[in-house]
Parts: sequence; C-alpha cells; structure tokens
Amino acid sequence: MKSIRVVSDLAQCRAVWDRLMPRECLTDLWEVRACFQEHFRRRPHFVVAESPQGTPGLLPLSWIEESDCFGFFPGETWQGKTWLEQNKIVCDRNGGLRDLLAHCPDSYHLRYLSGVPGVAAGEQREDEVGYLFQPPRYGYDLANYWREFSHKSAKNLRREVAALEKAGVSYRHDEPRDFDWMVELNLERFGERSYFHDQRFKEGFRSLVRLLCEKGWLRVTTVLIDREPAAVDVGCVYRGAYTLLAGGTSGKVPGVAKLINLQHLGRACRERFDQVDFLCGDFNWKKLFHLTPRPLYLLTNVPADRVRENKTPETTRPNAAADPFPAREHASA
Repeated sequence: MKSIRVVSDLAQCRAVWDRLMPRECLTDLWEVRACFQEHFRRRPHFVVAESPQGTPGLLPLSWIEESDCFGFFPGETWQGKTWLEQNKIVCDRNGGLRDLLAHCPDSYHLRYLSGVPGVAAGEQREDEVGYLFQPPRYGYDLANYWREFSHKSAKNLRREVAALEKAGVSYRHDEPRDFDWMVELNLERFGERSYFHDQRFKEGFRSLVRLLCEKGWLRVTTVLIDREPAAVDVGCVYRGAYTLLAGGTSGKVPGVAKLINLQHLGRACRERFDQVDFLCGDFNWKKLFHLTPRPLYLLTNVPADRVRENKTPETTRPNAAADPFPAREHASA
C-alpha cells in the first residue's frame, strides 16, 4: 500500500531530494537550490509518496508568502515569479501526480516544469519557451551554423559585430570577481526591475557562483571596451550543457549583447558542448540566432483573475525592453 507523508524539516527534505530526484541537469542538484534557500528561507513542504513495490513520488514545494501560494522549492522569486528552470515532479504516471497534489493544502503555481507526469504532451499547459544552441548539429563548426542565415541577415550581423570590434574590444574569461561587474551593469540598466535589486536573490546568486567555482563548473565571459566591462555573462557547464544564467550589458554600447552571444556559440563549438541553454524568454534575438525552442510547462490551480491581479506569479515575463535579466533576454540584442 502506498503511503504519503509531508516533510518540512530541511535536513530530511535534502535526504529525500538526494534519494529521489534525478541529477540530469544543474537545477536537479540540491546544492544549487540550497544557495537560494539559504537567503529566501521559505517554509518547505515536501510531499513524499512511498510503497514497497511502486514508483516513489516527490512534490517539493515551498510556501511563498507574498504570493499566498506554494511554488516549486526553494521559492526563489522576483516580483512573485520563480526563476529556476527544468523543475521536475517525481511520480508514476498512473494517478501518482493526483495523489501528491491531494496533499497540497493550498493554492499552487508551479512554473518551468520539464514535463507534467501522466499528462499527454499535447495537453500540457505551456508556460514559456526556452532556447537552445546545439553544436553537434553543426559539427561543432560555426561556418556550418552561419549557413542557416540569409545572406542579408548574416551580412548585417557581421557588420554590426565588426564595428564594435574596431572600437577596441577584448575579452576576459572565467574571472569570478566579474560577478560584481555583472550585478552593477544589470542594476544600472534596470534599477528596481532588476532581479539583483532583491538582496535575497543577489546573495543567493552570489552563493551559487561560489558553488560553481568550487566545482569547476563556472564560466564567465566579459567583454571589455576601452578596458572597461561593457557586458558580463555568468554561466556554467554541467554534464555537457553550457547554461547562461545571468548577465549585464551596458546601455551605452548598442549591439554588445550580440557580440557576447556569438562568443558563447564559439566557445560551445571549441569546447564541444552538447548544448547551450539560453533559458526562457521569447524575444527576437533568439529567433534571429536560429536557436531551437524547448517549451517548459505550468501546473497551477490559481484562478486566472488572481494571476492577472498580480496576487500570484504571472505566467509571462516582461517585454524585452523592460526585462530585468539580460542574460536570458539581452535587451540590446
């Protein structure tokens, strides 16, 4: 017989997570999520299903006070919206999800799910679309990638990049201290709309950078113009996937986002990564760069009118001109 229990002690939550959660991508790792839990300090509510013969189940939730609902652990938010992607629910596909949700005592709004167990792909509710660059598709050769562009588009993009390079561009790689430059550029550009305006998020991300550095997974790309940082992106490599996590660009250097994005594509080919994940956000530059879309999904019982009134997390990001996180959506690209 299946038994279902709720775990709220953080140490016990970790034990359950480490035992049941797959370790397929970066955000599957407890250590990554703990960076934000340390600073947001949400109340965990892990619903755990176990039986001697059946598939175990795990629905890891956190109570998000300002949204008055549960979100996916650890509930790291900016203006009510969680940030970590590729969230997963562990359960069998024959009623397991229903059993877990029955032990969620209040509203839930679970974003950026890699899939909803037991729900056919065509029936899952799309949240947002992430975008990937896949170097193996091009034989790890950017010359093959450029063939996907029209002659006019390729010419315009190369001309814009060449104009910046003539101004005296240099690059710095994998300098952890450039995290502070990234935050400064981000805050200068977006002010109160920046994720980093929230001290909890900024310090959680700082903890994440330390973790990635210790593991040897950190990748930092800095574009210098006249020896001053004009763009900084922070990413990481885990199991062959290069993920761009956060960034900042100078509003004084139009087009610098295109320049740094091309650096990422070149690095991915040189280091033969399986993929580059530019995360969610359906903005023009990602389509311009011929990235491959990958949808993520939403599971919620929150009425649509509550979402529209901003009482719970919105289901779409801000438009490109106002987006607070330019590593995901480079506003100048």
